[in-house]
Amino acid sequence: MSAGHNHASAAGGDRKRLAQALVVTLVVLVSGVVGGLVTGSLALLADAGHMLTDAAGLGVALLASSLALRPATQARTWGLQRAEVLAAVLQAAMLLAVGVLIAVEGVRRLLDPPDVASTGMLVFGAVGLAGNAVALWVLTRGGGGRHDHAHDDGHRERPMGLNRRAAVLEVVSDGLGSAAVLVAAGVIALTGWTRADAVVSLLIGLLIVPRTLVLLREAADVLLEAVPRGLDLAAVRAHLVEQPHVLAVHDLHASQISTGLPVLTAHIVLDDSCFVDGHAPEVLDQLQACVASHFPVSITHSTFQVEPASHADHEHGVHA
Repeated sequence: MSAGHNHASAAGGDRKRLAQALVVTLVVLVSGVVGGLVTGSLALLADAGHMLTDAAGLGVALLASSLALRPATQARTWGLQRAEVLAAVLQAAMLLAVGVLIAVEGVRRLLDPPDVASTGMLVFGAVGLAGNAVALWVLTRGGGGRHDHAHDDGHRERPMGLNRRAAVLEVVSDGLGSAAVLVAAGVIALTGWTRADAVVSLLIGLLIVPRTLVLLREAADVLLEAVPRGLDLAAVRAHLVEQPHVLAVHDLHASQISTGLPVLTAHIVLDDSCFVDGHAPEVLDQLQACVASHFPVSITHSTFQVEPASHADHEHGVHA
């Protein structure tokens, strides 16, 4: 037995912010390419390459958010909500490829540094940093952090979608890259050490690796149906067993369909008397209210199979 719910995810609330961030990113991308070609700076081109993957990633994320809003069908009972997870994997793959290319070219330029126009680097680096600041504000304004937040009226704000969180990581990393470009431009202008451009390029490439691993890990957790972060399944089991008339809990599973949509299923063994006096539906209501409000991760989509103790002999393949 299960409660009815609207399966719309955080994707709907993210679409507008992703679209706005995409426009800002494209403007900064064009500026970076022009700046890199004019000044001969690999750091600017590396930052532009970083921006290119960000723009592609934001585009994919925007598409995934739109797909996630499509209604469920008989063939896809959860709709296309996991499209955001596939998009995050694609973003990570693009980031990794760009990081490798930047590293190779950076090493080459360390060995044979070309002339670089430091003044142009300062101008275009500043433009990039300003654009990153605008994009970050667009993506983060109005809250929507990693975890649910309870409002005064008792409702929970849906957490930031995986795609938008990926975009925030990208923009923050880009901002650091733009700041590094400014530092390199200053070093070249003051000392004439043109290898600073290649060093910064390598640093920008290194910035890509940690966020790539974060994205892959979180996407893998969803695809492998790991227990949602912040949810202690042992504590859930213990709390359910403590409820009146509950004798045991088995086949307890929790996973995540997409960002902000954790699900839980369990078999609940009740006193045989609950099936005689009609008390079982009331216990079911209590259990669903419990997992929806008692734990740090609110599970509003729970499915419980309630069964009498005498049913134990008919169970097949019981899991913990």
